[in-house]
Amino acid sequence: MRINPWINFNGNAEEAFNFYRSVLGGEFGKVVRFKDVAGPEFPVDEKDADKLMQITLSIGGSHALIGNDIPEFMGKVSESENRSKIYVAADSKEEAQSLFGGLSAGGQVEVPMDDSAEGTCFAMFRDKYGIEWIIEFNKAG
Repeated sequence: MRINPWINFNGNAEEAFNFYRSVLGGEFGKVVRFKDVAGPEFPVDEKDADKLMQITLSIGGSHALIGNDIPEFMGKVSESENRSKIYVAADSKEEAQSLFGGLSAGGQVEVPMDDSAEGTCFAMFRDKYGIEWIIEFNKAG
């Protein structure tokens, strides 16, 4: 089984995914714009044509971050009400700190990166696109 987070955006998915790639690394797999699938059975409004219907960022082997823009006719995503989080289990404390530093830039930190008595390194924050993240390193595995 694989679980890959899928995030909806209000027209800035491409910008957000370029930012995520700059921090997380990886490569774009699928990049499909609404105009790429437009046709008589699926008409696309001109203002939505260049928006992303789907974008995937391959990270960590078989995992991917997936996203899309919401077409205007569907309304806006409530960025302040998105209560799901993307959890990242880092392979080292240094990786956790680096991911936290990069992804939280320009965002809002709820729980700053800190070490616990149990040997974990943990942070929770909302990035500059309103997406919520948890970064953790647990040396016990």
